[in-house]
Amino acid sequence: MNKVRVERSTVASIRSADAVLNALPHPVITVGPDGHIVEANGAAEAFFESGLPMLRRHPIHEFVPFGSPLLSLIEQVRTRGAPVNEYRVDLGTPRNGGERIVDLHVTPMQEHPGYVVLVMQERSIADKIDRQLTHRGAARSVIALAAMLAHEIKNPLSGIRGAAQLLEQSADDQDRMLTRLICDEADRIVKLVDRMEVFSDERPIEREAVNIHAVLEHVKRLGQSGFARYMRIVEEYDPSLPPVLASRDQLVQVFLNLVKNAAESIGDRSDGEIRLTTAFRPGVRLTVPGSSVRVGLPLEFCVIDNGPGVPADLMPHLFDPFVTTKPSGSGLGLALVAKIVGDHGGIIECESQPNRTIFRVLMPMYSGEEMAQYGAEV
Repeated sequence: MNKVRVERSTVASIRSADAVLNALPHPVITVGPDGHIVEANGAAEAFFESGLPMLRRHPIHEFVPFGSPLLSLIEQVRTRGAPVNEYRVDLGTPRNGGERIVDLHVTPMQEHPGYVVLVMQERSIADKIDRQLTHRGAARSVIALAAMLAHEIKNPLSGIRGAAQLLEQSADDQDRMLTRLICDEADRIVKLVDRMEVFSDERPIEREAVNIHAVLEHVKRLGQSGFARYMRIVEEYDPSLPPVLASRDQLVQVFLNLVKNAAESIGDRSDGEIRLTTAFRPGVRLTVPGSSVRVGLPLEFCVIDNGPGVPADLMPHLFDPFVTTKPSGSGLGLALVAKIVGDHGGIIECESQPNRTIFRVLMPMYSGEEMAQYGAEV
């Protein structure tokens, strides 16, 4: 009888923290000495796709893959009486939709022997940050390369082009074709260097409150009058979205590049379709470049196409400079997109499979105070 009373007291004290647990974005569960789940927050219910009453009726091993490292971690924590962390553990099952990579943090409840608390952080959020930091590092490497090329290449090219023009004045028709070729190739290299010099522009961004739907509508009109004239462009917008504090011209450049890439990926397909979507989503918190302010990234803008998809071997390097699937492409477009989004304190990522490629841009939402702060700089 005393044992039952003690267990009930333990469960009651654990449940008293429900309000705090449910406020956390990460799945948190408490496992009893018998391996059954005692408590779980709302994020854990969503992760395992089961309500709390269902979770309580089953031991933890029924919700994770057979032989999962999670089970041995629980026993290790009970034995050692000390917390244990393990990273990149797959807890995916048919019940929760396949692969679910998480970081595990398992700790004992010292005041309740045998009980352990599990905190799971899905790698999707952490990987977004890792990828974005990689993209920014790649952009910085291009900045250094662009500065070097501008100095070391453009000046000699100017001399080569000038010499070719002088030779052209006294050349016959056959030789004039060669001098014209020299000039054209020199011009082509200068244009490439000019494109790369954009990366070395470190001036503060002139920001204003921008209606993202007006930006996307402008990009849509440009596409339908040119490279996407034979494709269907579908808009799925959340009209309640607040404005973005950003450079309108740079946002146009970002989405024009993404829509053009989508159109080129689709090619000549008669059923080609590009979808432009906006939505409000909970996001991670990052520091805005040039400011100590930490903001969320709840504004989601997507460009979705039904093209063949991005080759799997290119996905990890998609936003690196000089990576392209186009025979005549320079491979700088997506690197520039990543730089612009990063300069605005945002994140860009890509998900791709045949007939569905999504470029997702997550941007910060600013309060009126921050808009006033940046507006004073414009």
